[in-house]
Amino acid sequence: MSNGENFLHQILTILPFVAAQIGLWFSFITWAKRRFSVRGVTAACVVTGFIGSFELVTILMDSFPWFWPAVRPLAPHFAWMRTTTLVWMFPSSIAYVIFLVYRFLLSRSPKEVNPVRRRLIHTAGTAAILAPFAAEAFGAFIGRMNFQTREVDLKIKGLHPDLEGLRILQLSDVHLSAYLNVKDFARVIDASNELRPHVALMTGDLISTWGDPIDDCLAQLNRVRCDTGMLGCLGNHEAYTGSEGYVTKQAASLGIRFLRHQNQQLRFGNATLNFGGVDYLPFKMRGRYLRGVEGLKSANNLNILLSHNPDVFPEAAAQGWDVTLAGHTHGGQVTLEIFEQTLNPARFYTRYVSGLYQRGDALCYVTRGIGTIGIPARLGATPEITLLRLRKA
Repeated sequence: MSNGENFLHQILTILPFVAAQIGLWFSFITWAKRRFSVRGVTAACVVTGFIGSFELVTILMDSFPWFWPAVRPLAPHFAWMRTTTLVWMFPSSIAYVIFLVYRFLLSRSPKEVNPVRRRLIHTAGTAAILAPFAAEAFGAFIGRMNFQTREVDLKIKGLHPDLEGLRILQLSDVHLSAYLNVKDFARVIDASNELRPHVALMTGDLISTWGDPIDDCLAQLNRVRCDTGMLGCLGNHEAYTGSEGYVTKQAASLGIRFLRHQNQQLRFGNATLNFGGVDYLPFKMRGRYLRGVEGLKSANNLNILLSHNPDVFPEAAAQGWDVTLAGHTHGGQVTLEIFEQTLNPARFYTRYVSGLYQRGDALCYVTRGIGTIGIPARLGATPEITLLRLRKA
């Protein structure tokens, strides 16, 4: 996917919300004209226009990484403003649509409805309109911090007996930042150590933006206890912030190895696990994923690929990688179940959103990760500490 296509994708993703915001804006202006001066209405227009312009800038930043250096000194402020914009934009847009439906149904209701029933209708309508804000608050204060352990069996054909029951810890998408502090991440590490993993993996996105505490994140990852040193791959936010080299060097000094188009073999008894790792492969490379990676595999051994982007799975399976481990999607972060269909933002970008996938004998596991990006809330996609167990199919 090219940068232009990515930009178009992001525009299409938020277009319904933008349309709702425009409707909400005009409704507010109509209401304000009846109650306030022209000066007050003008001030409201300036504020809403600024919010809309800021959201356009953040879309540009996401779609065109080369745009980031231009605003690097302001990055912490942009991150805060962007979050504030999105926190308002999404629930208010949904609430506005609910309000339109409620107003339409109310206009079609019989005029002779008794006062008690009409009050009940008004109460129900008000509750429905406020529901998106309540849901977002729940996701921000409860869902975001509800770290859960998910245990998954990877059933592998022809698994060596010495690898049976091997426990692999996968952490991903930490995004240590203003919305996930060191103390809360330490809770995740403590819970991870209780799982007694043989191998520990980190599949990218230690931080969110410039100024976030990379060294604190690495220090916490260094607390993970396992039979081998931690391995990992880098994510898109390491690429966006230009911190790939720094993370790799600092991690190596702590005994954590990030595999950047490299492989590492670990031996357990008479069996060998071969891990390959790649830097973040953007969607614009679709059709050219994993070129030159075939040489990282090891013949007659179990081959596990670490890739932040799960969209590489079909190509990994075609190359003969037995298992692909990824993150990036946050499980959609905000996921809704409507008429037995799952709706979340990640589906605009990849079919591999969360959980276990299979193509032939090849497996892919996509973790929901730990932190958040954009809206500091999780609904229907709780943060996940993943424990993978190798089992013979």
